[in-house]
Amino acid sequence: MIVAGVGFRRGVAADEIVMLVELALERAALAPDSLSRLATIEVLATLPAFSEAARRLNAMASSVAASDLAKAAPRVRTQSARSIAAHGVGSVAEAAALAAAGPRAELILERIASSSATCALARSETDP
Repeated sequence: MIVAGVGFRRGVAADEIVMLVELALERAALAPDSLSRLATIEVLATLPAFSEAARRLNAMASSVAASDLAKAAPRVRTQSARSIAAHGVGSVAEAAALAAAGPRAELILERIASSSATCALARSETDP
């Protein structure tokens, strides 16, 4: 299972999230249909841009609890001071991807960014 974790500003458009996820998949040399889930933190998961992006990407929208984000924090590679101050993790995108993909998931693409969003990819431990 491939999970795209995203972090974004509240005013982001679904188009920007979709474009960034598609770019991430391309950089990881993955087909668009390999994406299973789009994940973000609970506070952002309720926003229309997130659910619309998941629908357009044909992926399950996954909300990640703060406690699960914290559990994934030690496996995050990017350390953004802004993200640490706001959410307690170095990268919301990386932590959300790892948390949604499972406890032994691996990060396959570190955080990439657009003007209002970030995206990272993780693979679950059950994938080859």
